[in-house]
Amino acid sequence: MLAVIRYSVPEAQTDQYTTQAREILDLFASQDGFVRGQVSRSVDEPNLWALVSEWEGAGFYRRALSSARMVMYPLMTLMINEPSGYEQVYAKG
Repeated sequence: MLAVIRYSVPEAQTDQYTTQAREILDLFASQDGFVRGQVSRSVDEPNLWALVSEWEGAGFYRRALSSARMVMYPLMTLMINEPSGYEQVYAKG
């Protein structure tokens, strides 16, 4: 399953955001079921960022979120409130 957590980050907070997003991704990487992840920035809207991760299943992702709550807390005000988990329905390549 794919997890996409989007953030709206003011330019003045970019350095702080990238540091904390890396910490979240590092914590995710230490969790069971983690496949891969990345921190990405929109090429069209530089204040829009995404923390993208791939998991063996939704249960692994949910448990990882629980484990990462304290690390994720400082970025909560920047998080865009929307569903983050996506089930794969078709893949190629």
